Amino acid sequence: MNKTQKNVVLFALFVVPLLFYIFLQLGTHNFGKLDIVNKNVIDVSHVNKKYTFKNKVSVVTFLGNDLSKSEAGIFNLNEKVYKKFYGYTDFQAIAFVAKGKEQEIEKLKKRLSLNTNMIKWNFVFASSEEMKAIHETFKPLDALDTNFHTSKAYIIDKENNLRRGKSTIKSLEDKNLIGYNMTSVAELKNDMHDDIKVLLAEYSFALKKYNDSDDRRKNSILNEKN
Repeated sequence: MNKTQKNVVLFALFVVPLLFYIFLQLGTHNFGKLDIVNKNVIDVSHVNKKYTFKNKVSVVTFLGNDLSKSEAGIFNLNEKVYKKFYGYTDFQAIAFVAKGKEQEIEKLKKRLSLNTNMIKWNFVFASSEEMKAIHETFKPLDALDTNFHTSKAYIIDKENNLRRGKSTIKSLEDKNLIGYNMTSVAELKNDMHDDIKVLLAEYSFALKKYNDSDDRRKNSILNEKN
C-alpha cells in the first residue's frame, strides 16, 4: 500500500466519522473555526519544561491552592470532556496547582484513575505569581480568586492561542465563551465538548489539505524526472 492509499484509509477511519458528527450539529451549533481570543498566551513550559501548549489542543484549568473548590468541577470536566478526547494524540489536559499541594493532587489522581485513563491529565505545580501571569494572558472576563482558582476551563490551540465558541445554551446564546464553567454539566457537555470537536476537525482539514498538496508536489517532481 503506497502513501496515498494509506492516507485515504486513515482519513476514512478517523477523520470522516469526526466530520460527520460535526455536520450533524449544523442545525444546533456554530460550525466553523473557533474565534481566537488572544494570541501567544504564556506557554506552560515557562513553569515546567516537561510540558508545552505547542502542537497540542489543550484544556487548561487553574485549581489554585484550595482543591476543595475545584474538585466537583474537575470531576465534571473529566467525565464530560477529558474522557471523550484523551485517545486523540494531540489532546491534553493541563491543570495548574499551587506548589505544596502535591499530596492532595496524588489523592485526587487516585480517585480519578478509578475509571479514567490518566495518560493525558497533567497537573503542573506553579507559584501564585506564575498562575496569575499565565491566566492574565488569557484576557479572561474574571480574574483568579484569592486562592488563585477559577471555575473556568479554557481551550488553547496548537499555536498557543486561546479559542472560544458560542454557547448553545439559551441563557448564554448571545455570549461568547471565554472559558467554560466546570460547575455546569450542560456547558461542558453541549459547548466545550462540541467546540473541541470543531477545533480538532479544523486541524484535520488542514492536515488533509497539506498531505494532498505534498502528494501533488511529489508526483509533479516524479513526472518531471520521467
